[in-house]
Amino acid sequence: MYILSLETSTKVFSLAISKDEEILRFRNIRTERILESSIIGAIDELLAACALNLDKVDCLAVGLGPGSFTSLRVGLSTVKAFALATDKKVVGVGSLDIIASGVANQKADEICVVVDAKRGKVYAAIYNRNLTRQCDYLLATIDDVLEKVRGETLFVGDGLGLYKEHIERFYQNHSKNKPIQCRSIFTSEKLWYPHSKELAKLSFRKLINKEFQDPAKIVPVYLYPEDCQVDQRRRR
Repeated sequence: MYILSLETSTKVFSLAISKDEEILRFRNIRTERILESSIIGAIDELLAACALNLDKVDCLAVGLGPGSFTSLRVGLSTVKAFALATDKKVVGVGSLDIIASGVANQKADEICVVVDAKRGKVYAAIYNRNLTRQCDYLLATIDDVLEKVRGETLFVGDGLGLYKEHIERFYQNHSKNKPIQCRSIFTSEKLWYPHSKELAKLSFRKLINKEFQDPAKIVPVYLYPEDCQVDQRRRR
């Protein structure tokens, strides 16, 4: 079963072609702005490199965010258009889940994903060793997120670019009253972003369990209230 995976929630546009659990080709493109025209061109190139065309693809997988409002809409609209035109199956996966999956082989009591949400806040989620999410997706200050961590915690996400020192100070200040340890991925920035390779793996599991989504109804994860209001106004 061939899967085309697209992740557009951050400034790293990531796409992959996989067959069942095998990644055939993938590409990560760092860009400040993701456009529909650039997505189509990248998809065509990747399919050609695999000697495939869209007709051979069985499923379209897409990262749902939370993340960049505009980029998410562009990525999801592309997947919707393809799915509605070709009757392909669609699978959506939370972008924070994808990031957590990328560091699942690291040893820690839990994984805390923190993604810059602008306006002094982060998108965040906490996962146990089995990658089971322990809370709802959060839109919160970094301090509010840190109050929720327990045990030895592995931090990942582009929020570390802003809050690494803040996290370190938090643990230093709380070490006497809250005996916790911190393991953070700071040196490997490539692990901060949701990659299509991980999206493909998670999507295949959903396909096996027949966890498809209606392409006409699938929507990104919006956490800022005004983002939701914009989406609702555009539907009217």
